[in-house]
Amino acid sequence: MRDDFPDLARRALRDAGYSMKAAAREMHYDPSYLSRVLNGKQSPSGNLALALDSLVGAGGALAGTLLDDDDASRVERSAANPSRLDAGTVDALAGVLAAYRRLDDTAQPSSVIPATMAQMREVLRMLKEARGPQRDRLSDVASEWVQFSGWLFAQTSEHKEGVRLLNDAVDLADETGNGTLAAQALNFKGYVARQQGRPQGIARWFGAAANTPGAHPAQRIGDYLQAAAGLAELQEQDAALRMVDDAEKLMDAAAKLPPPDTAYWLTPAFNRLNMGLCTLALGRYSEAADHLRTGLAGLPDELRDAPWSWEHKDALRRAVEAA
Repeated sequence: MRDDFPDLARRALRDAGYSMKAAAREMHYDPSYLSRVLNGKQSPSGNLALALDSLVGAGGALAGTLLDDDDASRVERSAANPSRLDAGTVDALAGVLAAYRRLDDTAQPSSVIPATMAQMREVLRMLKEARGPQRDRLSDVASEWVQFSGWLFAQTSEHKEGVRLLNDAVDLADETGNGTLAAQALNFKGYVARQQGRPQGIARWFGAAANTPGAHPAQRIGDYLQAAAGLAELQEQDAALRMVDDAEKLMDAAAKLPPPDTAYWLTPAFNRLNMGLCTLALGRYSEAADHLRTGLAGLPDELRDAPWSWEHKDALRRAVEAA
């Protein structure tokens, strides 16, 4: 698997406003050593990776993109001979992907795209040649890599490429019958439709996500609420309210389960944000402001300034102005 830590670290430092020399001075590291690491000429020590992570406020996600020596060797062997894929390799690839997803909570999406696409292509290459009992697990990891890539492009308004990747992610999820991953990719297509101002697409894709077999209850709640918002924008008030009822019927079931690992952000607080978008579209402005304010306040610290949260902050502003 590629080592894209240098690229991710360089971009993270740039986005945080640090030159290489300023970063070295701030972390008390030799500038020449840091230069070799950032240019891919030397592997970083664990301490340097953590120092860079702390400097840019990545909350452990940047350092988490690095494999330890054992995992790196294991992945290298499997990449050279995918027909001998083992469970440890899949675990390592899934761990790196989880770190990338967390990095998206603090980094600019455009800064994560190049490395993400490179990793995605490598995982897809391995999947093409993989054999044995671990292939389905690798297929799910590949689906999530493709889905995550599509999500990054959706955030940067590169909608055509984003939708293409999300369609591919659905197909990969369907190969193994993974409803959680399929529903999340459809959810992101709903997000794209909302950014494009297409209420039909909002209702269609979030509705499809909510009704995907195997979707997690927390996913279905958010999807029903966002589909309801699309219907409300189409003046389909009764249909929208029925979807709100469908969401509310799932809340007890969702409360008894942790959110899926592949959609770790789907806490009750996050679904207050979805309820806020829904009630805003229904014209219930004071209620929307309350939901959005509570949802934003309930986000973990590392998510409060995530680029995707700007949409909800803007919705809160509009709700307050209209109330």
